[in-house]
Amino acid sequence: MKPAFDADVIVVGAGSAGSVVAGTLARDPARRVLLIEAGPRDWNPLLRVPLMTGVLLRGRYANWFYHSEPEPGLNGRSLFWPRGKVLGGSSAINGMVWTRGAPDDYNGWAQRGLPDWTWDRVLARFKALESYWAGPNDWHGGDGPQPLTRLAGLHPLSHAFLEAGQQAGHAICADFNAPGAAGVGQYDFCIKEGRRVSAATSFLKSRPNLTVLTDAHVLRVVVEGTRAIGVEVLVKGERLFCGADETVLSGGTVNTPQVMMLSGLGPAEALRAHGIAVVRDLPGVGRNLRDHLLVRVEHDCTEPVTLHGLLRPDRAALALARALTTGTGPAARFPLEVGAYLRSDPTRDMADLQSHFLPGLSTAAVRWPWKAMDPKAGHGFFANVYQLRPESTGEIALRSADPLAAPVIRGNYLSDPGDLVVLRAGVRALRDIFRQPAFARWRGAERSPGAARQTDADLDLWIRATADTVFHPVGTCRMGQDALAVTDSRLRVHGIDGLRIADASVMPTMPGCNTHAPSMMIGAQCAAFIAGERHEEAAA
Repeated sequence: MKPAFDADVIVVGAGSAGSVVAGTLARDPARRVLLIEAGPRDWNPLLRVPLMTGVLLRGRYANWFYHSEPEPGLNGRSLFWPRGKVLGGSSAINGMVWTRGAPDDYNGWAQRGLPDWTWDRVLARFKALESYWAGPNDWHGGDGPQPLTRLAGLHPLSHAFLEAGQQAGHAICADFNAPGAAGVGQYDFCIKEGRRVSAATSFLKSRPNLTVLTDAHVLRVVVEGTRAIGVEVLVKGERLFCGADETVLSGGTVNTPQVMMLSGLGPAEALRAHGIAVVRDLPGVGRNLRDHLLVRVEHDCTEPVTLHGLLRPDRAALALARALTTGTGPAARFPLEVGAYLRSDPTRDMADLQSHFLPGLSTAAVRWPWKAMDPKAGHGFFANVYQLRPESTGEIALRSADPLAAPVIRGNYLSDPGDLVVLRAGVRALRDIFRQPAFARWRGAERSPGAARQTDADLDLWIRATADTVFHPVGTCRMGQDALAVTDSRLRVHGIDGLRIADASVMPTMPGCNTHAPSMMIGAQCAAFIAGERHEEAAA
């Protein structure tokens, strides 16, 4: 089989992890790297505007635009699952928040027989990634390729949230990325000079040994015997074979298990049901899906100070033009600038709830005069809250053997009853913050859940009727040594030589944070594993 492209390493998927894998490995001029992305190049300047997140997450551009199956725990509702389909992947359309998780998250992975993932080791990777706004310190790096910003000039309602949090008994948290993080504070963002910096922006530099193939849909990994030799890819209607010594799947929690199963790597019974020849029975592929599930406590605002005024078409256009030309103004920042790490129970060792506050009711509902009134219209504010380490697990499955068909997504939210208890406690914690004196000037009626919903039963019904994904799926090709593990500690697929997985799908459990930063760290780990092993081979 003659390859259309030949490389030392193929990376499939140019998202948060894949961009890091490819960009890091290509720093060695002797290594030929091929990066394959199903979406287009990230040429569109709107991808650089932070406030465009609200539009990009909800639109079809640069988006796989997935939906879950009807969710039994959410009254049979199907949830919208946006995933980035462009250079940068979801890091090109997400909220740009940089949180990394707690030491116990990663030490817990190591205790599962994954010695490469202790907190000390992953912290070194995180620090190497970062160019931290305050310079290097014990917890952050100062000269890495990923710039991090702490937004200045907080909105008055954001100041009120921080003050109210303290009045409710929560400490100010100076750094949500430091060990023991808890309380209210400001978030760090992947923004520089008023513009989004995706993983592709920070890592994919033009190099003669790095080939980036876009608008290219990987159909399957090609395996000879027990060794992956490359991938089959669809480009402009033509099927091409791309060969490599090593292939890295970085398609993300949804697409990576789909490609694995289309390649005959997955649960044997399910593969046979779709007429796919079994190359390796890996029953854990697609299993262990975990995701963050949020609810929002919303209030009317008694003064016209919220983002609602910005959503008038003429004002939105001016803000967009200013952000595009100067990197300044309200569209050059993402307004979830403050939030909280909270405990659902004061006896817990660490925070198990995360919240983001918005000084408005939406960042995307531009008020076009010819459209009906949006239900989020009017001046208001909200804070969301979600459980950091949910116990409920779902799955990704094949819909058919058609590689262009969207996979089946079953989040199985709230199937573990403890998750509902924690989420309900989060609602009560936010209500406690909003009732504090700091919000007295601004606080109108509670829109949601609404003052009438006070009992556990009332809140549980409301949660099931309104809860939504935070877009943080992980775990569907998890690391481990047991029968359901898909990769080993060094991200090598069990039983298949020359194939690794590097993205959020390898996480055995949910880290207590937004998932972009850990995904980049996983990419950095993978690149180091490959480079180190090649060095050892050369030395031998």
